[in-house]
Amino acid sequence: MTPQLPQPNPQLGAAVKAADRAHVFHSWSAQELIDPLAVAGAEGSYFWDYEGNSYLDFTSGLVFTNIGYQHPKVVAAIQEQAGKLTTFAPAFAIESRSEAARLVAERTPGDLDKIFFTNGGAEAVENAVRMARVHTGRAKVLSAYRSYHGSTSAAINLTGDPRRWASDTGAAGVVHFWAPFLYRSAFYAENEQQECERALTHLEDTIAYEGPQTIAAIVLETVPGTAGIMVPPPGYLQGVRELCDRHGIVFVLDEVMAGFGRTGKWFAAEHFDVVPDLMTFAKGVNSGYVPLGGVAINGAIAETFARRPYPGGLTYSGHPLACAAAVATINAMEEEGVVEHAARLGEELIGPRLREIAGRHPSVGEVRGLGMFWALELVRDPATREPLTPYNASGEAAAPMNAFAAAAKKNGLWPFVNMNRTHVVPALNISEAEAKEGLAALDEALTVADGFTV
Repeated sequence: MTPQLPQPNPQLGAAVKAADRAHVFHSWSAQELIDPLAVAGAEGSYFWDYEGNSYLDFTSGLVFTNIGYQHPKVVAAIQEQAGKLTTFAPAFAIESRSEAARLVAERTPGDLDKIFFTNGGAEAVENAVRMARVHTGRAKVLSAYRSYHGSTSAAINLTGDPRRWASDTGAAGVVHFWAPFLYRSAFYAENEQQECERALTHLEDTIAYEGPQTIAAIVLETVPGTAGIMVPPPGYLQGVRELCDRHGIVFVLDEVMAGFGRTGKWFAAEHFDVVPDLMTFAKGVNSGYVPLGGVAINGAIAETFARRPYPGGLTYSGHPLACAAAVATINAMEEEGVVEHAARLGEELIGPRLREIAGRHPSVGEVRGLGMFWALELVRDPATREPLTPYNASGEAAAPMNAFAAAAKKNGLWPFVNMNRTHVVPALNISEAEAKEGLAALDEALTVADGFTV
């Protein structure tokens, strides 16, 4: 249900916009070519501007507001923590930090029982790679081409999408490989079993030719997020686990986006019955209310640093406000059955309705996902699978996706758009009525995308 909006205030909105344009330097953007929306507020699954327009958010911010905006239990916990202990150095034992670590460790698979806190996902990946390199004494790290792991130094080199290119200094010890993606198979596979087997053979060959003794870690998103929500075929992650075990390679799963209920499980690894050596998280751990990320560490790697100092740290590691928000978020998700709700709504409503929508629109080449984590692959021609916009398109080449996004916003839906895809990633606690509202707006907007098909 759309919240009661305050009175529009265009004058304040104009002032906010003017200050932004004068002083804020935005990420991933050509500064003079962007026109950021001035946001006046948000609640639940909606946000609104100063003109009085509201939008149903199908992006969860950047896929992090897993329990929506302004959840009262989390807001209250932050306020209470601010009144008690706003901040404190990371070398001390702090109640909110200890409790957040305990709650995360209770939900991670296997023996991932030690938690190193960071300020976000990229720092979590940075530290996971450092742990793996020190633990193994090796330098190389393998990651997939279709991936995103963050924008800091090691994380951007691990990233597979084009945002890596401008900062790629010869990959700095990173080797990329093709992970499975049947719809655009690099292995000419005809079914999921072939895709899995051939992808594992390709990875095994890559390890052999790179030299197993030189490889510290393989880093994979359990379910790749920004790169397209490609759910791995049955057996693939278990096969990677076996290759890592065979060669003494640390297996790192990046659950920054897929974790904390996004796929209908606390962690996506549960879908595949696999336990990594290190697992990174952020975003949904506290719905993004205060920046927080971390690395969950298994017993063997934790033991490496039992008497040997870990060579890394952060001033705000385990920040009390962020950890208090995490404690409140995890408890609220448990009390309100948020993970179970996400699984049910994904299976019974989102998935089936998206497949129905796809059947009506020639611009939809494929629907894929699980839980509250879905992608629609938009194409010019469903027969050839030519993308609606070229890979890494900009300017005029990106016009079809821009037109689709504009149509969605006109219908009151804020869509997640990346390259030739739109992702359906609303808050996990979105109501059934809100989900239907958003899907109807998406259905209508896709008629614009259909106009660009052959």
